[in-house]
Amino acid sequence: MEFISPTVIIILGCVAVLLFLQWKNLRRPPCIRGWIPWIGAGFEFGKTPLEFIEKARIKYGPVFTVIVMGTRMTFVTEEEGINVFLKSKEINFELAVQNPVYHTASIAKNIFLKLHEKLYITVKGKMGIFNLYKFTGQLTEELQEQLQNLGTHGTTDLNKFMRHLLYPVTVNILFKKGLFPTDERKIREFHQHFQAYDEGFEYGSQLPECLLRNWSKSKKWLLALFEKNIPDIKTHKSAKENYPTVMQAVLDLLEMEANEQKSPNYGLLLLWASLSNTVPVAFWTFAFVLSHPNIHRTIMEGISSVFGTAGKDKIKVSEDDLKKLPLIKWCILETIRLRAPGVIARKVLKPVKILDYTVPSGDLLMLSPFWLHRNPKYFPEPDLFKPERWKEANLEKHAFLDCFMAFGSGKYQCPGRWLALLEIQICIILIFYYYDCSLLDPLPKQRKRKVILYSKNKEILN
Repeated sequence: MEFISPTVIIILGCVAVLLFLQWKNLRRPPCIRGWIPWIGAGFEFGKTPLEFIEKARIKYGPVFTVIVMGTRMTFVTEEEGINVFLKSKEINFELAVQNPVYHTASIAKNIFLKLHEKLYITVKGKMGIFNLYKFTGQLTEELQEQLQNLGTHGTTDLNKFMRHLLYPVTVNILFKKGLFPTDERKIREFHQHFQAYDEGFEYGSQLPECLLRNWSKSKKWLLALFEKNIPDIKTHKSAKENYPTVMQAVLDLLEMEANEQKSPNYGLLLLWASLSNTVPVAFWTFAFVLSHPNIHRTIMEGISSVFGTAGKDKIKVSEDDLKKLPLIKWCILETIRLRAPGVIARKVLKPVKILDYTVPSGDLLMLSPFWLHRNPKYFPEPDLFKPERWKEANLEKHAFLDCFMAFGSGKYQCPGRWLALLEIQICIILIFYYYDCSLLDPLPKQRKRKVILYSKNKEILN
């Protein structure tokens, strides 16, 4: 009978231990692959993403991978992994978004990677905190003009109301005064195509355009709109202001970089970024405020104390006025906390360790503000609308609460966040100044997008 020598046994044992340690060290997060190759769990995920993430989180824990349209997406739904996501040098933002940018705006990856940082700095500078004073007067005038156009009383769908108010204001300020159409037919056409583009944006960022005929049609319509108007935008000079619009600054940079042919494409990206979040946040802020009578009453008392008796006369809103009405900003930020986007993404360049898992290179690492904002450690009673919690934030120094990730974090936070907050603040002030408002329907669940608003123009009290 032959025996295996002790030396061989020791060697085999060492190999087994090394393989086990390597397996443990390279243990990947649990993976949801779906049943269809390449598509993976795309259909289930696409129907109700937040519900899909919640079920996966309950089943697999705070870190898990989902295969969608040939892409591995590893989700981090709680505070574990935040430091890796935000601080690791092996995590990259630009490589994570280059494919969606290519699909949704037809900007080639090499052009996007070359220009992104320069364009980001340009846009951030134009809409940064030190330039906000330049927009306050414009926003007030534009919003008052649009409110006059929308009438003085009646009932309307709140989502529709916000779109009709904020679409023209945002377009005219960021691109050029008068760019937004005034003809009713053309207004409807703009709304139709932008809404189709916005609602299909997530699918458009992943799927071939040939599979999304209506979305592709709206994308081409919007690109043609910018193609037609870029020359006028470039040469436009405001009668009142001497500084260029945000889009004019973008065009100047594109001209310097010899990429003027991509001007309509970057115009489309700027349009989508400026409208896709501002309108829903304004919608939900009004819905939350009007569904909390004490908060609504306090806001109304504050507006009256700053601007006097409400009525039809035009008012001017200054930075000092806004500082006297902090509750409005708290309401907006609390709304964003509760209605934050499902995920923000980064590309993993080299394997990174999160908890007991190793996330491989090539994965998209997905951080979930939706769940982070519901962590009771940072936000007590997280499901309640409590704007007073924002007293603890140092907003004077432009700092948010810990674990608030709605605008992203790190190097590439949303460059337009301060302008968006300013626009919604002034919007709330003016609507509550000119109108008595109440909801006809109860506050909807998040998946619903519409709620009915009742408004009646206020009487001027002598």
